[in-house]
Amino acid sequence: MSPDYTDLAQKIKQWGQALGFQHVGICNVDLSDHEAQLQRWLDMGYHGEMDWMARHGMMRARPDELLPGTVRVISVRMNYLPPDAGFADTLANPNKAYISRYSLGRDYHKLIRNRLKRLGQQIEQEVGQFGYRPFVDSAPILERPLAEKAGLGWTGKHSLILSQSAGSWFFLGELLIDLPLPVDTPETNQCGKCVACMTSCPTGAIVEEGVIDARRCVSYLTIEFDGVIPEEFREKIGNRIYGCDDCQLVCPFNRFSDLTEEADYHCRDTLYQQDLLTLYQWDEASFLKNTEGSAIRRIGHIQWLRNITIALGNAPYAPEIINALSERQGLSELLDIHIEWALEQQQLKREALAVDVLPSKTKRLVRIVEKGLPRDAHSPPQ
Repeated sequence: MSPDYTDLAQKIKQWGQALGFQHVGICNVDLSDHEAQLQRWLDMGYHGEMDWMARHGMMRARPDELLPGTVRVISVRMNYLPPDAGFADTLANPNKAYISRYSLGRDYHKLIRNRLKRLGQQIEQEVGQFGYRPFVDSAPILERPLAEKAGLGWTGKHSLILSQSAGSWFFLGELLIDLPLPVDTPETNQCGKCVACMTSCPTGAIVEEGVIDARRCVSYLTIEFDGVIPEEFREKIGNRIYGCDDCQLVCPFNRFSDLTEEADYHCRDTLYQQDLLTLYQWDEASFLKNTEGSAIRRIGHIQWLRNITIALGNAPYAPEIINALSERQGLSELLDIHIEWALEQQQLKREALAVDVLPSKTKRLVRIVEKGLPRDAHSPPQ
């Protein structure tokens, strides 16, 4: 006898909420409408050096190829906004290290995957053996279009899923199943004419509505990219040493975001509003210890130092910064390239500071000399 799938869908949503998911939705596996857009994005090179984005071809838009027999996807969201965040204050202080909100607590991948696995086991207890598999940003799958189809929200102009009641501060996860459950209705896009996310992006990475050029994105540059960050982006990165939240910080719908109920997502003291110089002093052992269980650990110590080096170059001039940067020279060729740039930036600020404290008559003389104009072409300072 076949189960009552409508009743089962309601139970699944209740079980999911009991497991800590704030929203559970169900959709079919047809993402054919997204295939052309995905191919265009790849053809434009917007994935940067994330070769794994192109490696599996159109499988990303075909969940039933990823797990044969799949007919439905259970999509879930889990809030991660920590209490007492103070992130705007951190971003405004150039001597502090800005770290993206999602990464200040414990890595979400295992936590959500384990919860999804338990959800699958609970369904199995109800209906008997069936085919299922959990995914959390761990397979070639278009999780945002699936979340949109499942009614978790709509795709904002920053390409993230937005919910009228929850904003965008949440993680997504999927449970692929072979049960023909009834599907949910997508939400209506409510961004309207708002372009706050697009205009606030520090590097202009949102090249079209809902389209991100990862090569320009601070999150990509500081997390996914392990090479030499182009000079055109270094100053714009500011004090963001791991990720960027600017497009979410300005989104009006994030005024309605709920705080997370998961203590694992609360900010770690060792990462929260720390001085750049404090984090720069970590050796590799300290880095590994302080980022244990964190998503930050996967970028490695050298990339961590590379990111902080850029932030120190953008910080106001300080002799302590010059000393710290100089002490790190010789550790790696990649790091040295960024240290040289940061030292140049600090030197320029030092010179500007020196000129700024000169008497006004002397400043005028300095400007004349810097322009390379003949001294007798100007009247003497009065």
